[in-house]
Amino acid sequence: MAKTKNSPKLTVDESRRIATTGDIEVATYLQIAKEMGGEQPSPARETIPLERESIVVIDFGSQYSLLIARRVRECNVYCELVSCNTPWEKIAPLNPKGFILSGGPASVYQPNAPLAPAYIYESHLPVLGICYGMQVITQQLGGQVASGIKQEYGHAVLHLSDSKSPLFTGLDNSVPVWMSHGDRIEVMPPGFKAVAHTENTPVAVMGNDQGIYGLQFHPEVAHTPQGKILLKNFVCQICGCGGIWTMGSFINESIARIREQVGTGKVITALSGGVDSAVVATLIHQAVSNQLTCIFVDNGLLRREEVERTFKVFQANLGLNIIGVDASERFLKKLQGVIDPEEKRKVIGEEFIHVFEEEANKIGKVDFLAQGTLYPDVIESATSGSTASAKIKTHHNVGGLPAKMKLTLIEPLRHLFKDEVRKVGLELGMPQEMVWRQPFPGPGLAIRVIGEVTKEKLEILRSADFIVMNEIKKANFYRQLWQSFAVLTDVKSVGVQGDYRTYSYLIAIRAVTSEDAMTADWARLPYDLLARISTRIANEVPSINRVVYDITSKPPSTIEWE
Repeated sequence: MAKTKNSPKLTVDESRRIATTGDIEVATYLQIAKEMGGEQPSPARETIPLERESIVVIDFGSQYSLLIARRVRECNVYCELVSCNTPWEKIAPLNPKGFILSGGPASVYQPNAPLAPAYIYESHLPVLGICYGMQVITQQLGGQVASGIKQEYGHAVLHLSDSKSPLFTGLDNSVPVWMSHGDRIEVMPPGFKAVAHTENTPVAVMGNDQGIYGLQFHPEVAHTPQGKILLKNFVCQICGCGGIWTMGSFINESIARIREQVGTGKVITALSGGVDSAVVATLIHQAVSNQLTCIFVDNGLLRREEVERTFKVFQANLGLNIIGVDASERFLKKLQGVIDPEEKRKVIGEEFIHVFEEEANKIGKVDFLAQGTLYPDVIESATSGSTASAKIKTHHNVGGLPAKMKLTLIEPLRHLFKDEVRKVGLELGMPQEMVWRQPFPGPGLAIRVIGEVTKEKLEILRSADFIVMNEIKKANFYRQLWQSFAVLTDVKSVGVQGDYRTYSYLIAIRAVTSEDAMTADWARLPYDLLARISTRIANEVPSINRVVYDITSKPPSTIEWE
């Protein structure tokens, strides 16, 4: 969620980098192969050990559903988010210990409103319904839901009427919560009783003796400060989960699974320098060593020292087998005269596929393609056909290669969030600078050059961007920001430099905080830091005489300018 205008100021010790997906890796361009007449690589067979305990979140289309899963995993309990129409056959291998029903935009009394599958109740496992999930429980178990006399959006105070409930262990008798609902519980189902209320909601929490609970508020959001405690009570006390799922156990499982899957085969992956592809490459290298070949494509659209830094980390320090390809002139030639940002992406993506295929063919027979697909990508792709939620975007990582390259996908991170990927990287011993690298777009600086991309403009932008990064790192703000970068606009303005009139380009500085990149707030960087950045750019970068700072949040803007 984006911050409100009353949000606290950014401080040096405050970390906002706990996010999910964000890196648009170079490997994501494999999706474009489908548009070029190719086909998807074969998906890998997923195996989940039955001894792994899990909580399953049934998604009804809430904007907070991902956050529920994240909160459960913070309890060291494995959790997956599935669509509300997922059959039991796909749930059973997860060995669920309980279910959480998410919120959603629908009303349960509307025609064709999504409901919980019958196995939720037939399993006799604990169930926690949140907002719409609570109303689903009420509707299906014989209660009644109606439109609320007063709607409740925002802050409220929850008053516990049964503090002995295991759901409330460790909670105060009155706690602030975050409400977002228009419907209310008119009549509770048989066997249920109200155990908490707010001023406008008599049944804010309900439960029965079978371990089924309903919450009208959202415990997963930061605006419910004690919500994490409540969720942990449900997961650990009521569901009986032991909290044994860690990144260390994940690594051991993944290495064993990769070795079994690959055998004596060969693996290729596109290495971009981003944390997702970096962790994938390191993990697979530890599993099968020299059976992995990484392909690093220099498209000429990278930041200063990006190529050298990547090779130093992965080749010299980690010992990975990397093929480096300098294709910068090819990409720049293809981009001549291209102004539209979507066309830029298409041109860059298509050329990447050509280069990647050429280099892959030089290796000889290859059996597997590894890529850094993350869990949010999987969720959005899987739920895009659900009646409960709308498709947010098409994910590049669910992609394909030309048909003649028959490969099987290896996606070891497909069930991890971004913060978990970073933890894996640290567990693997990867350098801090790589693990905490800010997301960098696959099209690179091409989408930070507004208008046509030329070698001259790229050099201007690289110089300005280098100063931005340098000053932000020196001020110890780098890890607190989701992204920070410079944009070379196509605007020119009049300036005075050395008593001479100039007519030069304008550089825009962008720095945002975010938890998931779906929303973002502009970072309240100190004025003296912004002044140093501006002064250095104007003094050190030719063709720049004006620097501005973007103070627009997402929404209404996007993080990138193109």
